[in-house]
Amino acid sequence: MSAAQRYFENLRALPTMPEVARQLLRTFDDENVSVGHLSALIAKDATLSAKVLRLANSARFRPANDVATLADASTVLGLDTLRDLAMSACVAGAFPQAQGLDRARFWRHSLATAGYAKLLGRWLQLDSEVAYLAGLMLRTGQILIALSEPTLVADEEAHVTEAGCRLSLEINRFGCTHSDVTAELARRWRFPPMLVEAFADASDPLAARPFSLLAAVLRLAEVLADALELGTPALAALEAAEPALLDHLHIDRAWLDQKLQGVGDVTGGLGALLAH
Repeated sequence: MSAAQRYFENLRALPTMPEVARQLLRTFDDENVSVGHLSALIAKDATLSAKVLRLANSARFRPANDVATLADASTVLGLDTLRDLAMSACVAGAFPQAQGLDRARFWRHSLATAGYAKLLGRWLQLDSEVAYLAGLMLRTGQILIALSEPTLVADEEAHVTEAGCRLSLEINRFGCTHSDVTAELARRWRFPPMLVEAFADASDPLAARPFSLLAAVLRLAEVLADALELGTPALAALEAAEPALLDHLHIDRAWLDQKLQGVGDVTGGLGALLAH
């Protein structure tokens, strides 16, 4: 048994992927999907519909009028944002509160990782929507670790003082990383193999064969989310944590710095809303 697999042995109930999320996941491969189809999927789950409407009415989107229906939400948000919100609400709702983790802080960080992954995916010519979902999921394995070892996870989080250092802290404490556990969860949830492999490779993208650009994007996105939380300049954090990965991707530092400075708040202020 791998170090990651042991976190699935004693769970009373494995978090299950909501059926609506499973159907939403299938739409990533459908170039002809419409906002009407997405709205119909979301409408099948009354709780999810209410969450999406609450998110759509948040300050992040500043609608001119109250968004009262999913049809209104689709008009205000557009297809990609509507799906992002629905997937975010589905994923957050699938996981319980875990001691050792601040739930609002956790989902704020996950949303930042998702937002940065989406941007990096777009800049590096990946499917930005798939990158968003992968970024949102990346740290969820840590919740499963915390359900088994809350005290160690709380201690780990207290020592996250540099962007990108969480992985080494986890290896020392648990013998695996949160992305390893997420990969195992994604495998059990029957995610596409590309996503499972990207999660498994995200801890050390340069060591993976073949090289996964999505795994590289996830690693950089998580470092950027850490930097946002710690108040560290984005490019400086990347240079300190992953200079070789930046070199491998042939990313021009000045160009990247300019792009990142113009990003703004990638969480959209939605972290606290997802935490409830």
